[in-house]
Amino acid sequence: QVQVVESGGGSVQAGGSLRLACAASVHSFSNRPMGWFRQAQGKEREFVARTSWSGGATQYADSVKGRFSISRDNVKNTVYLQMNSLKPEDTATYYCVVGKTSHVTLHDPDYWGQGIQVTVSS
Repeated sequence: QVQVVESGGGSVQAGGSLRLACAASVHSFSNRPMGWFRQAQGKEREFVARTSWSGGATQYADSVKGRFSISRDNVKNTVYLQMNSLKPEDTATYYCVVGKTSHVTLHDPDYWGQGIQVTVSS
């Protein structure tokens, strides 16, 4: 049974840090691109970060570049999002995304997590 479970969210003050984790019990984890999207209340869902199969290649939205870092552990089947220098505009529900096997991008992903709340106060 497929499970995609996010953890590590919460509430922090501006300038603080959080580390999100996504444990994905899916087949061929190491051959899937993984990533994160977020959706703020009243706004559209947006791309945050993506990592390649081995974690050697990463991509970030301009809004988080230099502050966020995505990584993965293919032994633990877990992807992480380290979020530093958090801003109030980072407040959103963050979703873990599981891409298709052998794909490079997260287009039409196979699975989504339920989402986890991140709140940054000023």
